[in-house]
Amino acid sequence: MASLALDQSSPDPDSTANSPAYPVDLEEIRKIVELMEEHGLSLFHLEQEGVNVKLKKAPDPEALREALGGLALTPGVQMAAPAAVAPAAASEEEAAALPGKVVESPMVGTFYRKPAPDADDFVQVGDRISEGQTVCIIEAMKVMNEIKAEVSGTVSEICVDDSSSVQYGDTLFRVT
Repeated sequence: MASLALDQSSPDPDSTANSPAYPVDLEEIRKIVELMEEHGLSLFHLEQEGVNVKLKKAPDPEALREALGGLALTPGVQMAAPAAVAPAAASEEEAAALPGKVVESPMVGTFYRKPAPDADDFVQVGDRISEGQTVCIIEAMKVMNEIKAEVSGTVSEICVDDSSSVQYGDTLFRVT
């Protein structure tokens, strides 16, 4: 079994200096990288039981060239952001200004509204929820994680489609 030493809760997640090493199975790292590829993620950060793993993926120059209509990419030259980025940022700001509380994703994974394909949804718009109540499942690395509400109130919006990818901090539900 191949293993990799990772740092223990270092202030700089990219550093392994002056910290005890914990063995991590390289197969687990490969699975994380595959999950990142599958869901188009560029950053993965996990802190758990004294282990701190941070994976960053550099953007693909060919994909950038394609997205920017074949412009030549020169290292060190700053480019203007594509126009599509501005509306997305505006909608996030608008969403943050909406009244009520939110239930955010505590991890990266696949969002599921029900515990099984033939079961009823955990919650629907209009349902009253309590703090600690299971509101959805997020699958990460083939593990089903029950997500509990950190707020009480009435579900006013379900912000994510069933079986779609979510990132850490994405708004899953709005609660009033």
